[in-house]
Amino acid sequence: MIGMSMPFLAQADEQQTLEWIDGSTFSVLLDSKATEGKLTVGRFRVGKGEAPPFHMHTREDEVFMLISGSALLWAGDEQMEMTEGGIVYLPRNIPHSYRITSDTADLLMIATPGGIEGMFRHAGRDVRTPRPDNFKLDPAKMAEAADLYGQIVLGPPR
Repeated sequence: MIGMSMPFLAQADEQQTLEWIDGSTFSVLLDSKATEGKLTVGRFRVGKGEAPPFHMHTREDEVFMLISGSALLWAGDEQMEMTEGGIVYLPRNIPHSYRITSDTADLLMIATPGGIEGMFRHAGRDVRTPRPDNFKLDPAKMAEAADLYGQIVLGPPR
């Protein structure tokens, strides 16, 4: 039985949801533990104008699918528009970012190999914990998380 892969099912109420940038949330649908390190699957629910810094991943390739909403996407020197149902593949070491242009958006993220969920867990706030008054994500903790998980921030959001 050595090396046998195991299926893994996580129902919605078993998925960890973290508060992230600008009041958005990131849900860990499948983490690297569940997928034997092969991938991480996560879901962002975000509002208009939400935009991560211009950055690149040194450890994983990333796929984003816009389940609903619209966004501007930057990859390398290119600017593209993403509409509902659009999907993009972002190989590691390609600088990228996005900005949500619809009122809300729902994004599915798949990263391979797994592990990037550690960054969100390090700096995000589990929504099951009490939310302190005037809560804000700590920029120092976010920078530390990016560094720990091989993310290189190249500039401000676009």
